[in-house]
Amino acid sequence: MDNLVFFPLLAVMVIVTYLIRAVPFVIVRKKITNPHLKAFLDYIPYAVLSSMTFPAILYSTDSVLSAAAGLVCALILSWRGKSLLVVAIGTCLSAFAVSLVFSLL
Repeated sequence: MDNLVFFPLLAVMVIVTYLIRAVPFVIVRKKITNPHLKAFLDYIPYAVLSSMTFPAILYSTDSVLSAAAGLVCALILSWRGKSLLVVAIGTCLSAFAVSLVFSLL
């Protein structure tokens, strides 16, 4: 990418990122006491993280079916309260098993 294009784009990204973080501090001076607004603001990081990682999960393998099997396994294991290591290993094994079955067919 040419520097004449890169640096203006970088400057715009810096300004937008700074404004997104600074504007709420300037606008809202008091402590937020509304429980509904607090709950909404508490769940924003989880929603953003989910929206960024979900597409990556489905396209992490050669087959969407093996990725979906890994996703289902991760949901089941995490719902049962397993540790992060167990969920990660189980997900990898289930995705590998499904892709192995499809490669044998």
